[in-house]
Amino acid sequence: MFDGLIFCEFFTDTSMIRIENKLYRRLKNFPFSPAKWPFYYGWVIIFAGIVGILMSIPGQTIGVSVFTDHLIDELHIGRVSLSLAYMAGTVISGFCIPYAGKIYDRYGVRPVAIISGFLMGLTLTYLSNIVSLSSGITSLIHFIDPAVIVFLLLTAGFFLLRFLGQGVLTMISRNMVMKWFEKRRGFANAILGVTVSFGFSYSPQVLDFLNNNFSWQTTWQILGIVAGIGFVLFAFIFFRDNPSMYGLLPDGSRTKGKSRSDSSISSQRDFTLKEARATYTFWIFNLTLALHALYITAFTFHVVSIFDISGYDHRAAITIFFPAAVVAVSFHFFGSWLTDYFKLKYFLLMHLFGMLVSMIALVFLDQSGYFRWVLIAGNGIVQGMFGILSTVTWPRFFGLKHLGAISGYSMGWLVVASALGPFIFSLSHRFTGEYLLSVIFCIIVASLLFVLGFNAGEVNRQNN
Repeated sequence: MFDGLIFCEFFTDTSMIRIENKLYRRLKNFPFSPAKWPFYYGWVIIFAGIVGILMSIPGQTIGVSVFTDHLIDELHIGRVSLSLAYMAGTVISGFCIPYAGKIYDRYGVRPVAIISGFLMGLTLTYLSNIVSLSSGITSLIHFIDPAVIVFLLLTAGFFLLRFLGQGVLTMISRNMVMKWFEKRRGFANAILGVTVSFGFSYSPQVLDFLNNNFSWQTTWQILGIVAGIGFVLFAFIFFRDNPSMYGLLPDGSRTKGKSRSDSSISSQRDFTLKEARATYTFWIFNLTLALHALYITAFTFHVVSIFDISGYDHRAAITIFFPAAVVAVSFHFFGSWLTDYFKLKYFLLMHLFGMLVSMIALVFLDQSGYFRWVLIAGNGIVQGMFGILSTVTWPRFFGLKHLGAISGYSMGWLVVASALGPFIFSLSHRFTGEYLLSVIFCIIVASLLFVLGFNAGEVNRQNN
């Protein structure tokens, strides 16, 4: 009987594998084969990746911030409670994202993108009806405080929004592009980063326009239709996995041969997540990216208060983002191109240098208007380098086979850090009346990582 059960289990497993393989063969080239395009399909993949990342905007802080005041007014919830719900949902999503990375490795980019887009559409529709939903539940359940019900409903909505937007859609779209390029990976990332940066910087104006001409509920419903129907169809048609699945080579057939850069900058084998986490380099890069998420999110969240304490008005705080974006785009474009020629260790050190410049300028912000421009320069360098390291690092060092698991694990750290940053800064302000202690803490961590960063890199040599 035991042998019979083993046979049945084996038969079932092999049957499922055959069904999956048969379905895969039918769908991988539907509705068209990338190999039959008149030019290398990787350039279409870049465009598809841009669309995928832009579709994550409703789940990014820059997209959620447009709706926060409306939620406070309509739900009669305090700003602190709203922030706590946002933090709770973000932290929970951070712990779930690594599992999404493993699912991406197993099933590929197209099914994960389709499911994520559809769920994003449902989530946005859910949030657009959260006022009536909370009222309905409150009328049915009288023994629970309405504020608790609102908090739980918001936490669930923010969890799904952050998990699908900031987490899954961003991760799979970036990884998809990186898989289609190897020797031109930096150039591809430059195109990706520049267009996404401008898209993100312009998105608040688009969302605000929709809110003013319709309503915040209708705006979320429109975005839900775009994500749940429009993006799902787009992903099904254009998203594709590794070029080798279609008989193509990374970068196209014209880029065969040895890379123009030092051969040591490319991964010599595919690492599992466990193997990657065992390396010194993984943690130096991962902790640097996490510190970036913590510091930049906290700074952005409290920027008006930070400038107010330093003697500046509201306009002086808000207007720093555009010049910083110009600096960021410049560093990202040229830096991405240079990653095809130089080791990533130097970009890591530049990233940490930019953070230290920004943090030190923040400490002396009240001393002179000169430090406001130093702060802008530092933030621009930081944002530009982050766009490079968060995308190129993992395929460069650890290969493509387990890219979803590795990048998903790192993304989880980033999401949790972005949730904790504003809270840590708010504690500093609550107990001291300023943000100096939290900034000094960040300076110490950044300085330590800068020193340790000189020994980062050469992953394969460390493990051989």
